[in-house]
Amino acid sequence: MKQNIAIITGPTASGKTAVSIEVAKRLQGEIISADSMQIYKYMDIGSAKPDENEMSGIPHHLIDVVYPHEDFSVAMFRTLAKEAINDITARGKLPIIVGGTGLYINSLTHNLDFTEISFDKSYREQLTRIANTKGNEHLHKMLENVDNESYNRLFPNDVKRVIRALEVYENTGKTISEYQRASKEKPIPYNLAYIGLTMDRQRLYDRINQRVDIMFDKGLVEEVIKLRALGYNKNMVSMQGIGYKEIYDYLDGHITLAKLKDIIKQGSRNYAKRQLTWFRRDDRIHWVNIDDYETISGIIENIVAYIEGKFETV
Repeated sequence: MKQNIAIITGPTASGKTAVSIEVAKRLQGEIISADSMQIYKYMDIGSAKPDENEMSGIPHHLIDVVYPHEDFSVAMFRTLAKEAINDITARGKLPIIVGGTGLYINSLTHNLDFTEISFDKSYREQLTRIANTKGNEHLHKMLENVDNESYNRLFPNDVKRVIRALEVYENTGKTISEYQRASKEKPIPYNLAYIGLTMDRQRLYDRINQRVDIMFDKGLVEEVIKLRALGYNKNMVSMQGIGYKEIYDYLDGHITLAKLKDIIKQGSRNYAKRQLTWFRRDDRIHWVNIDDYETISGIIENIVAYIEGKFETV
């Protein structure tokens, strides 16, 4: 029998955390984070990790899973997420996947098979050094020679996924695009209620800018200073997230504080645009436009009704 899972996704700063917690309260749910930055310990402010007060007593899974120097992959996410889904379902609760990392979500919704895709730490570190010394554009150009489809799909600054695409080809002789196409042909063991949050683009960008300002007020720079004091350097995969690697440049005196904030805001806006492009390709998503509602309660009612209706028909 297929398990029921709900998914709430959308671009950064679209309100996924607040909405998902209210939905979980209504549907006896527990949340599984699908955020590639919230898996890291100590990286709280820059990843917009919900604190205990925000969680409102709702159990959250796959947050603070590894230390910043430790490896983590989509395959590891899939394994841990499936374990959490089984555990939550066995206790009579509803698993709710929440986040904006498309590959993490696709590992569950497209039945991605990672059995042939080995994890190559030395090659990954080599590619990271190339990006740091020769630039993201050079690394991106390397991808064009082996996987043109991924080259056209990924942006040069999406270093983590460019590296992953190169790693997959290096270790298997197949492109990650081939794996992704094959995965869509396999049935998945879940009944999906898949929700995406969206809003007016300019409003979203304004929310992103405001969120970045709030992160600085909360102590984002101080968080990175502590990370560096613990021995975590800017070349680590964990530090490639927006809002972390840029602060190392600021701390080293390469850019001003004003420039730092502008870079992070622009990078976050570009990331939101890429997220929307990614998720728009999946026609299973039920889109909820935040602008259509005056209060969050109306949004919650729409989503709860959709999820309940979806599972009543299976």
